[in-house]
Amino acid sequence: MASKADFYLLPNDDPEDRGRFLCRLLEKVCAMGHQAYIYTEDARAAQQLDQLLWEFKPEAFIPHGLSGEAHHSAVEIGWDTQRPQHRDLFINLALEAPEDITQFERILEIVVQSPPVLEATRQNFRRYKELGIPAEMHDLRQS
Repeated sequence: MASKADFYLLPNDDPEDRGRFLCRLLEKVCAMGHQAYIYTEDARAAQQLDQLLWEFKPEAFIPHGLSGEAHHSAVEIGWDTQRPQHRDLFINLALEAPEDITQFERILEIVVQSPPVLEATRQNFRRYKELGIPAEMHDLRQS
């Protein structure tokens, strides 16, 4: 069962801010030796994120791949029922969290100030609490 859920509240309503923040976060995650699975709405969103990670910073490299093609990368991107072999870190970029999310050690949600994302992450927050998963808010709107 997941030990903790972290919600990162970003100040803007631009959905692309989620991707930019995710890239910076993944740099830290990889530097700490963690593996991450990023869950997206669909194959198109996964491919867009894959491209964003390749273009993130010329001087940075975040080892990643799409589910099924990841070849033991630190970061795997998937959708639907695809899951990695590890159960380290689950980053939810889809609006709804899947049922098996509790199998991961940690859950991360990146929240932008757009109504669909806010409503979805509020529902996910309530669900995690109901499942007994402690959730911590990281309010970056004040920064």
